[in-house]
Amino acid sequence: MSPLIEITDPRVFDPEVILIDVRAGANAHERYLAGHLPNAIFATLDDDLASHPADAANGGRHPLPSLNDFSETLARWGVTPDSHVIVYDDKNAAMGGARLWWMLRSIGHTNVQVLNGGLKAATDEGMELSTEEYLPAATGLYPIPQQYSNTVDIEEVKKAAKADDRVVIDVREGVRYAGHTEPLDLVAGHIPGAVNLFYSNSLSPEGKYLTSQALATLYKDTIGHVKPQDVIVHCGSGVTACHTLLGMEHAGITGPKLYVGSWSEWSRNNLPIATEANGL
Repeated sequence: MSPLIEITDPRVFDPEVILIDVRAGANAHERYLAGHLPNAIFATLDDDLASHPADAANGGRHPLPSLNDFSETLARWGVTPDSHVIVYDDKNAAMGGARLWWMLRSIGHTNVQVLNGGLKAATDEGMELSTEEYLPAATGLYPIPQQYSNTVDIEEVKKAAKADDRVVIDVREGVRYAGHTEPLDLVAGHIPGAVNLFYSNSLSPEGKYLTSQALATLYKDTIGHVKPQDVIVHCGSGVTACHTLLGMEHAGITGPKLYVGSWSEWSRNNLPIATEANGL
């Protein structure tokens, strides 16, 4: 199954499909109520797709929720192992949409797709949005494995960033990677040895993913001859990195791993920091 689905695909509005609208930010619910796809469940990045750490030095700003919490969330949404889930956000899958897709794939739920272009794709097609909250019927707890798959911790990233046969990709904006500015975390710069590939490079001017062939070229230029399973992707807090992991899946590159803690964790642990100025 392709990880992406187009707004013109009738399955998006199949009543058997579980459609989830993921928003982020303090006004997430208000934006959802201002307009969302009919029968789309409201979800929030901060409360449903992340836990709330006491200290971002341990897991970053958006650690994954516990598996029990995620199971309860899926039950509240009515998701079962047999459900076809379609997710979207209002940020071209760069915030909650791809994160939820990745989380479901990480627990073994393969029947999940992301709406290519997100909410904008629907409005560009002139589709009428709903302003009524959709409340799904809950189900029993979703059976979840013992751990999220395809993640790495900070210790593995330390080793990978120094290894010739592995690659660590930082998908933040180039000015953040270079250390010119840091709007969200405490220190500017990047992990020494990490390479930069801004996540939005995978999007067309219309806000949709490039073709699978174009994405394969883009990513392979960065990965080189490194095996996909030896690739680690990170961002500021493990959210927009999922956008790149989704793009890689669409390009046929399967197996790269997510460093959930990302720069928000690394930069708070008194570890080496590279910038354009220091040349590391």
